[in-house]
Amino acid sequence: MTEGIHREVPASTSDLVSQAAAQISTLVRDELALAKLELTEKGKRAGLGGGLFGGAAALALYGLGLLLVLAVVLLDLAWPLWLAVLVVMVVVFAAAGVAALLGKQKLAAAVPPVPKDAIASTQADVQTVKNAAREGRSA
Repeated sequence: MTEGIHREVPASTSDLVSQAAAQISTLVRDELALAKLELTEKGKRAGLGGGLFGGAAALALYGLGLLLVLAVVLLDLAWPLWLAVLVVMVVVFAAAGVAALLGKQKLAAAVPPVPKDAIASTQADVQTVKNAAREGRSA
């Protein structure tokens, strides 16, 4: 009188580890594929945005040139043309000089480009692990 009782044989540890490794591998591949898709889409949008931004910068440069021409024309109404051009040129060069000095100061403050906070955090993590290892040995 044996009824058809079927018991599932539990999987061995090595079978479970191999299944887990295969599942993790599949999961990682799927996640990487999803990340690649997402980054591709964002890259396309960033490229389009960068192109539009570059176009806007070029148009703004032309606008600045026209504004300088307008300043020369307006000053030409009161002064000789050579003096109007000279005054506008001096103002433009002075603005360029100020911008260059400010840029130099900002670059000097950024050098060397070392991620100090990240390095300090990593050193603190390493020290924590070392301390935990020492405490583990002494216990």
